[in-house]
Amino acid sequence: MENHPLEYDYTVAKMFMLTTIILGIVGMLIGVILAFQLAYPGLNLMLGEGLAEYTNFSRLRPLHTDAVVFGFTLSGIFATWYYIGQRVLKVSMAESKLLMFLGKLHFWLYLVVIVAAVVSLFMGITSSKEYAEFEWPIDILVVVVWVIFGAGMFGLIGIRREKSLYISVWYYIATFLGIAMLYLFNNMAIPTMFGVSDIGESGVGVWYHSVSMYAGTNDALVQWWYGHNAVAFGFTVPIVAMIYYFLPKESGQAIYSYKLSLLSFWALMFLYLWAGGHHLLYSTVPDWLQTMGSIFSVILILPSWGSAINMLLTMKGEWQQVAASPLIKFMVLSSTFYMFSTLEGPIQAIKSVNAIAHFTDWIVGHVHDGTLGWVGFMIMAALYHMAPRLFKREIYSKSLMTAQFWIQTVGVVLYFTSMWIAGITQGMMWRAHDEFGNLAYSFIDTVTVLHPYYVIRSVGGLLYLIGFFMFAYNIYKTMSARKVEESELQNATPMGA
Repeated sequence: MENHPLEYDYTVAKMFMLTTIILGIVGMLIGVILAFQLAYPGLNLMLGEGLAEYTNFSRLRPLHTDAVVFGFTLSGIFATWYYIGQRVLKVSMAESKLLMFLGKLHFWLYLVVIVAAVVSLFMGITSSKEYAEFEWPIDILVVVVWVIFGAGMFGLIGIRREKSLYISVWYYIATFLGIAMLYLFNNMAIPTMFGVSDIGESGVGVWYHSVSMYAGTNDALVQWWYGHNAVAFGFTVPIVAMIYYFLPKESGQAIYSYKLSLLSFWALMFLYLWAGGHHLLYSTVPDWLQTMGSIFSVILILPSWGSAINMLLTMKGEWQQVAASPLIKFMVLSSTFYMFSTLEGPIQAIKSVNAIAHFTDWIVGHVHDGTLGWVGFMIMAALYHMAPRLFKREIYSKSLMTAQFWIQTVGVVLYFTSMWIAGITQGMMWRAHDEFGNLAYSFIDTVTVLHPYYVIRSVGGLLYLIGFFMFAYNIYKTMSARKVEESELQNATPMGA
């Protein structure tokens, strides 16, 4: 697939690898702070009343989600594309001055967006839409960055030497097209520059404010069509692209079934787009749309498990590598968490289950066993594989990597099990009633009962963050280790060390 005498240019890949690590630390650190704030509410005032506005849960929460989604994950997607794209297409970015310019422009404009997002969210400037908090000026800049990314991607594909497109490229193309469509339609807004409600104390209109082009139920439908598929095309499709490349490369095994990878791809593309309605069960959304969301969510098990089983069967007959290589441990457990998460989500989308699960911490547990176990593990595994080849140095410490794996695995397990128990407890207590039909518990009763589980969740998140610091340190030390040649890396042990 790659034995070509090309000298690949990893300049842009290195730049995005750095932002992946930095924004991962920022996003996960804020997440741990939020977890402890929920367990110990006094921490909302931890910097004193003067700064409480900027450090309380409501202000930090969108910073956490956006730093992880649009910072850590998206940077990881970009970094791996600029690495994988060249190798599977057998073309170097250095062969085109235009592509190199687009790649660097992509990175620097992306940083501008990140800075604008952080500043605006800290200031409380938000559209109040989940995963779509940015106001219209930032949205426009996001679109520009995304178009540049797409132009570079298709430009590289256009000058490729490899005629056939490896399956990972299919998934990256789908990521670009899917997010482009979703982001554009959901973020359509009307600026209210000089509306009466937008006149500040100075008498000047707030120029950056806007209102959604949609209203009421329609707005909710479009928002969760976007929100759920942001998970599809941000947390699923590109991560599948990564593992279809890195697991075969690291293990030396061919993908178990290329046909299954294509079948799962097209099924995923068709089914995922219709599942967003399950976020709006028991709402004002038409009942047929709610039912369709539930049905398509359950059917989604097939392509999701098709991909995951394909990944696991790639290791058929080579399971001793899982014991020997911490990097393969990350990828195999990542696939396993993908299976757990894509079974759990459809179960929660069943109406009778959703009646208990909705608005509870079980949903939070589901999101995080997917993001921490599937997305986080796979991105770290990808960067671990890339680092020796990007910097031409051996991985600093396999033992540190192994320790990180176990610490983070314990963290993920503590996180999602505590939230499962907390969520089901919440749901059952909210529905409980006495013989007169009155609610058996007040809201504060549920808060009191859940406190131990919030503490466990906080400890689990802290363990994962500690593991991520170990990962960052390992990558940093790798950059200063003994230089080796590419041929040494290709002929080395499965870990590439």
